[in-house]
Amino acid sequence: MLRLLLHSPNLADTTVLRRAHMSNSSRHSHDLPAVTTTHRRPQLQSSSSRLSSIPSSALPQPSSIPRISCTQSARVVDVRSVWIGINYQGQSHELRGCINDAKHVFSFLVRRGYHPEDIVVLTDDSPNPRGRPTRQNIIDAMHWLVQGARTHDALFFHYSGHGGQTPDLDGDEPDGYDETIYPVDYKRAGHIVDDEMHNIMVKPLPEGCRLTAVFDSCHSGTVLDLPYMYDHHGRLKGVQVTGRALVRKTTHADVISLSGCKDGQTSADTFADGMAVGAASHAFIKAFEMHPNQSYREIMRNIRVILNPKFSQKPQLGSSHPIDTGLKFIM
Repeated sequence: MLRLLLHSPNLADTTVLRRAHMSNSSRHSHDLPAVTTTHRRPQLQSSSSRLSSIPSSALPQPSSIPRISCTQSARVVDVRSVWIGINYQGQSHELRGCINDAKHVFSFLVRRGYHPEDIVVLTDDSPNPRGRPTRQNIIDAMHWLVQGARTHDALFFHYSGHGGQTPDLDGDEPDGYDETIYPVDYKRAGHIVDDEMHNIMVKPLPEGCRLTAVFDSCHSGTVLDLPYMYDHHGRLKGVQVTGRALVRKTTHADVISLSGCKDGQTSADTFADGMAVGAASHAFIKAFEMHPNQSYREIMRNIRVILNPKFSQKPQLGSSHPIDTGLKFIM
């Protein structure tokens, strides 16, 4: 098995990358059904990393999802978020930094004014069955996030875990592959395809509603099926869906995705301050803490500066409609 050890001044301590094709324990399609390549973030070498200072018992533990009625007559929130961190504990391709990612993003957004009661957190160390990131719980959480959403609402979605690709069946992907995420019970329940996530979280949103989605997983560049992609200079890279799909994938809602890498790349697990984390999640939080007021273009550039030169992954900025990347990034 080939392991590449890197030292990064921005993501301290040691980074361990595992090349999926170099080992019989790699994440191939016989382990992850219907997947071409599926290594979210290569598995960490050390098992001694300390956990986040936020205990799992302190995170929101929903007894049911949705937890809040968002009908027009009984609507109690206009800022909601869902955070998912999956380490696949006890499984053959266990990760180490994903639960910590969810906890760190939780802390980060609460410091920015999000209320814990308006948050659903799913992690595979949760003692509550409804707090575990099963396929059904993830789908329920996505529906809860957008239920009853109206103009000016602010929604946030964060996923840290395995990602992959599977053959496109409806002709909307120029490269012929859909992107996927993997629930903790994927071996029994299957993965979640980008088309399904788009239909649940993007398509129903009204004009002026804002959704920011962060995916720290492999092959995540277009995992929300947003049609427009921008480089770190703020230039439009082109349309990311086929011509026949452009109308149905475009929306007047303000949906932004920040992905840890391109569709053809992997995202890395690493250590920061002695703790297992995802490189992209760590860079996202650090970039905002260093520069609270920045444009879309600047946030992409600052994330890349933190990741470079030790990480080859290139974070991606996607949008549901054309945007001015010089405008201030807001969540």
